[in-house]
Amino acid sequence: MVKMAYDQITGGEARERRPAPGMADGTAFPTARYTPSSGRVPAGCHFSRAMRLCRLFRHGSRLAIVPLDHSVTDGPITRRRGGIDQLAADLADSGVDGIVLHKGSLRHVSHTRFKTMSLIIHLSASSSRAPDPDAKCLVTSVEEALGLGADAVSMHVNLGSRDERSQISDLGMVAGACDRWNVPLIAMVYPRGPRIANPCDPELVAHATALAADLGADIVKTVYAGSPAAMAEVTASCPIPVIVAGGSRLESTERLLGFVKDALLGGAAGVAVGRNIFTAADPRATAGLLTGLVRRLGDELDGGPRSEGPG
Repeated sequence: MVKMAYDQITGGEARERRPAPGMADGTAFPTARYTPSSGRVPAGCHFSRAMRLCRLFRHGSRLAIVPLDHSVTDGPITRRRGGIDQLAADLADSGVDGIVLHKGSLRHVSHTRFKTMSLIIHLSASSSRAPDPDAKCLVTSVEEALGLGADAVSMHVNLGSRDERSQISDLGMVAGACDRWNVPLIAMVYPRGPRIANPCDPELVAHATALAADLGADIVKTVYAGSPAAMAEVTASCPIPVIVAGGSRLESTERLLGFVKDALLGGAAGVAVGRNIFTAADPRATAGLLTGLVRRLGDELDGGPRSEGPG
């Protein structure tokens, strides 16, 4: 069934190259702006930061990331035999580029899981049971994440939340520490708060990506703007790679793969899909389908498969 879903979304086993899709007016969808694994990194990027970006983008110009930081917010994410370590092993075997974990989770995950995928340490947190779940606070430092072996760090900002001021302040401080230590920063910025009527409004999503770029993030993770065309406007306006959050649980693998395809057609540099992976009946198989689609469609949008770089 999952194989059928992949075939329906990607065109089956056919390997011939098709022209990259475009928008209704005939213009091409935007493509990712740089590929660290091929040596194209932002001007002035320090060697060690470029090296860590290279590890993260080891498979190409598009990212398939699986956030596993939800347990602090909502409670346990896996009750299977082997727990978080087995889930990390399955994701590594599926070919994902990286997983996002809180610092304490590393005590329960083998270091061998990161031979072929990156470790992203999440620095901020809140609980869904708090009076204001949108108020994120820092729980880990960049220096501590480096000591744990992180390839990159991430933190969360809710644009429009009551606590926005402190979260923006924290992002600026974390970006400064990342500059000192040359650590890639993924800013997760979502329009979310009492005055946000439609968090997927392209204008709000573009504001979220601009905030991340202006305060020093290397990559921004945000919500999908509703359509490939609307997402294309967002990604075209952002000078750093934009990855799209997987969002709420979808009812089928077909819907998930369709969502991923639309995000990439809209110029996203990848996706970060959590609950639609770890709540799946077979997380490894579902993650494998997702990564396969990301790599294949990334190749098509870039005009063909790239030669393997360092990784």
